[in-house]
Amino acid sequence: VQLQASGGGLVQAGGSLRLSCVASGRTFSSYGMGWFRQVPGKERGFVARISGSGRSTYYADSVKGRFTISRDNAKNTVYLQMNNLKPEDTAVYYCGARFGAQVTTISSDYWGQGTLVTVSS
Repeated sequence: VQLQASGGGLVQAGGSLRLSCVASGRTFSSYGMGWFRQVPGKERGFVARISGSGRSTYYADSVKGRFTISRDNAKNTVYLQMNNLKPEDTAVYYCGARFGAQVTTISSDYWGQGTLVTVSS
């Protein structure tokens, strides 16, 4: 499985961005998917995850109510809609995939290449 993340960019505080992560392969719905972020000098941290069916989602407290994770299994794509962005959301965002289980920071089978989100104050 290869993951290709996109959608990052420069946005002012309070603005919105939508990240996309497209996966190769034919068993996308069998993978738990998630978004993570990392700033220089810090460990990669959890942002949000979604089950293979899309029925179950979970968010980090810091993004709850502002970010929404979703997926379109017909398009092999997982999204992260980010609203009301804050400067502290600035990071490289990565998508991760784990076969048959929830994806976490330390238990992802595959990682995308990352997309940079910069939020200016």
